[in-house]
Amino acid sequence: MTRAMKPAPGRAVSVDGLSPIALPKPAFKRGGSVQAALRARRTTREIGDKPLALPLLAGLLWAACGVNRVKGPFGGPGMTAASASNSQEVGVYVALPGGAYRYEAASHRLAPVCAGDLRALAIGRGQAPAGAMAPMRLIYVADLGKFREAGFQEPGLEDPETQKAYYHVDAGMIAGNVYLFAASQGLAAWFHHCDRAGLAKRLKLGPQERVLFGQTVGFAKAATRPSSRSN
Repeated sequence: MTRAMKPAPGRAVSVDGLSPIALPKPAFKRGGSVQAALRARRTTREIGDKPLALPLLAGLLWAACGVNRVKGPFGGPGMTAASASNSQEVGVYVALPGGAYRYEAASHRLAPVCAGDLRALAIGRGQAPAGAMAPMRLIYVADLGKFREAGFQEPGLEDPETQKAYYHVDAGMIAGNVYLFAASQGLAAWFHHCDRAGLAKRLKLGPQERVLFGQTVGFAKAATRPSSRSN
């Protein structure tokens, strides 16, 4: 935790010595146009170790899957990323050097999950050398139980294969938001695999939860040109 990251007020519970982190409101007037972000969007794997300031991290998480309206589909809050029947089944975890946190969109804060550095688990085997020093990684986790809370109970929400299609698409929407925010702020981003079994154990996930993917975000080591490896 950097000096700018202060524990959130209230009766929030600490975990493994980690306290919740209150996030500042996102600065909506910062950044360029959507068209400029789309033009700048690319995958950058060589990411340095410069930490993200708390306001930048807060803006990133809000862009990923924050609350952008109090009343959204089916009476629930609306999010920056769409989901099947507004089930909001994909959660975002943040792996920092000192521990892992879950982003709580409703309160716009980071809730501690466990101490320890999980960044090495939040990337696939063989991918780790690139971006190894990145200050943080996002971890996407699907909670199948959320489908039972969806606003519209279509039959597909009970079908495992349909559920899988939904949470993979919904995770991709969140990752796409992260890519666009990163491009608008001059950050590097990379969507990738992760150690699903290792993360599920360390995050103490339940039987209805599935680790999906990881995404590394930070400052590029040096300016790079788009290459055949960009996607």
